[in-house]
Amino acid sequence: TGQQLMTLTQHSNRVWSAVYSPDGQRIVTASWDRTAKVSEAETGTELLTLIGHSSLVRFAAFSPDGKWIVTASADQTARIWDSESGQELFSFKDHKAGLRSASWSSDGKWIVTASWDQTARIWDANTGQELMTLIGHDGYVFSVAYSPDGERIVTTSEDQTAKVWGAETGQHIMTLNGHNARLNSAVWSSDGQRIITASWDETAKVWDANTGQELFTLTGHNGNVLSACW
Repeated sequence: TGQQLMTLTQHSNRVWSAVYSPDGQRIVTASWDRTAKVSEAETGTELLTLIGHSSLVRFAAFSPDGKWIVTASADQTARIWDSESGQELFSFKDHKAGLRSASWSSDGKWIVTASWDQTARIWDANTGQELMTLIGHDGYVFSVAYSPDGERIVTTSEDQTAKVWGAETGQHIMTLNGHNARLNSAVWSSDGQRIITASWDETAKVWDANTGQELFTLTGHNGNVLSACW
């Protein structure tokens, strides 16, 4: 029906992201007020506030099993939290600039983070250990996403490209060239065969995820395209 059901108003500054838990029972929001908050999806009741970041929180997401939450912040760290208690478990501190986003692998064992230091980094989600750094972009890295099978990672950047990497090796597989402005996000199709990118050039593009071939361009917007999803 398109009817508005509720508004979440708990934050005191801009809300940068909002994501459902895997079971659809909770929502985690990330805000410029330096916190993330967990709310009950059915009622909007605030359940937890995740406090610990020293700058704005740009992204938050539940692990695939819903037990943990990862947050990514402009304070150059990502943090892992217990989604039931709100306790901070550990933080990832090796980036040299603010973080823009993060992604869980489908099995919840790994996390990849995107940063304005022009890198993405892969971490062991159980220990917080950094496993490898993805280097190759010539500008801020804005988004990062594991493929559904966990074997590849796609990153997007200020350098007007998206890049696909091997998740196990960190090896650069291919670059998606075709946009004329920075790329804000990239999302895999559910079968991992295609990638859709959103750009400040006012378009979204769909790519063959195996060959890197551009399949088609979605036009019609009169401003920056910030996200696109399957």
